[in-house]
Amino acid sequence: MTRTAGTARRTGTGRTTGTARSRTGSGVGRTAAAALALATAVGLAAPGAAAAQEGRGNPLEGVWRTEGYGLLIAVSGGRVTTYDVTAHSCLPGWVTGTQASAPGPDGTTRYTVGNLAMTLTPKGRNQAVEREESGVGTKSLTRLDALPPLCARPAPNDPLAVFDRFWEDFEENYPFFAAKGIDWHAVRDEKRPTITPATTADRLQDVFTDMLRPLGDAHTGLARVVDGHAKEVFGGQRPDSTVQTPELTARALQASAAQLTGPEQQFAGGRLGVGRLPDGLGYLRVSSFDGYTDGDFRSQVDELDRALDAVLAGPDRPTGLVVDVRLNGGGSDALGLHIAARLTDRPYVAYRKVARNDPADPTKFTRPEPITVRPSAGGHFTGPVAVLTSSISTSAAETFTQAMTGRSPRVLRVGENTQGVFSDIMIKSLSPEFMAVLPNEKYLTRNGSTFDGPGIPPNVRTPVFTPDELAALRDSALSTARRMLTEDAQGNQSSQGDHGDQGNAENDQEQQRQEQQ
Repeated sequence: MTRTAGTARRTGTGRTTGTARSRTGSGVGRTAAAALALATAVGLAAPGAAAAQEGRGNPLEGVWRTEGYGLLIAVSGGRVTTYDVTAHSCLPGWVTGTQASAPGPDGTTRYTVGNLAMTLTPKGRNQAVEREESGVGTKSLTRLDALPPLCARPAPNDPLAVFDRFWEDFEENYPFFAAKGIDWHAVRDEKRPTITPATTADRLQDVFTDMLRPLGDAHTGLARVVDGHAKEVFGGQRPDSTVQTPELTARALQASAAQLTGPEQQFAGGRLGVGRLPDGLGYLRVSSFDGYTDGDFRSQVDELDRALDAVLAGPDRPTGLVVDVRLNGGGSDALGLHIAARLTDRPYVAYRKVARNDPADPTKFTRPEPITVRPSAGGHFTGPVAVLTSSISTSAAETFTQAMTGRSPRVLRVGENTQGVFSDIMIKSLSPEFMAVLPNEKYLTRNGSTFDGPGIPPNVRTPVFTPDELAALRDSALSTARRMLTEDAQGNQSSQGDHGDQGNAENDQEQQRQEQQ
């Protein structure tokens, strides 16, 4: 999970300047927790960070406003600084990046924040594009003459100012109030009168938590900053979700391992597992899309390829493949697309990304940006594939699952609905003490719908991580996938056509349209 200029995608290596995608941890709010851990790891920006002044040599020097995201990017003297802005506030963002190399022939300049990276590319004098190395998609930037006056003076941090900033960050960026039946203005009208100059930080935390909880959104959260470290104090989650615990994880891994024909081969510190199933099937467990190495994004990809080669390459190629993301809390969308690129020999659109783009109008979004799966330069597997999902499958695990719906031959989904959160995460500074986490994007299907909220449903619904399953070390989802892939590999194509989608007929129809093109 982790974006760069104001968003962080999901677990510990994702984006860089303000958005975070990734997760680490387990249980409720794991996505928000990982994003906040990322912010602490790369270093919180100090209040009063110097504003960039336009230079003469580098066409990127100056101040840029992103299209959507409530973000300013200031470039000066080989450094990038971000600012979080709303209609009535401006605070230094949590990221400061350093130029990593000389600009390329087109002016593209790479900046790093820890082991994360972003690039800025000028498009004429007054336009630019930002891209995050471990993310997908781009942000459009427009040059400003200077930082707005709000950014040039200290922001007030009294309780009412912090409350208004929190409310306004969500009001101007959150895309799902209508879908969730939340009247955010009514929430403000109820809570704001309870805030006074004497309101304590603990009381303010309680108010913010009360406002976030009804959203049931695993990409929302709240943190307290203590001694330079952001500590999560609330993280959302869909109410009917399974809470991942160490005990559940251990039993689930034992249950799946019991069906393998030999010991699982582990990569990325155990985040990736490779094994063989009966009837020549391969098994790939992806428990995270992040944290594969301590190095940069390229090293993450290399470690992922090691695991993919172990299951796909060599003389013992599988007749079918099970990809298990049931314990996956997210990470880098780009790593998910990298797996998809090894499982196709033809390009196709995985999804289209949009972001809220009008603070006053929640129905307006940026132009849809197609995100394409392109076959990798290495070997491909084009045989039958099943993806196992659960309500723990979150964020990048879901964008991976969505990307796989466009593959041909079709991919079988087995298990239960994913968590239902897809957007990159924005980390917004509220005060020296508080930070908020929220989404602002949608990942569109071909017909313009999304799976936000309920998540992506399976084609075949089975028990997943129920007490009975865990107690008996039974894995019905894996058993079902094995049976159906074996039938498919033996030529029984009807095995994937006779079952109902159980809530996903629209996506099946869309998938069929993609396959016909």
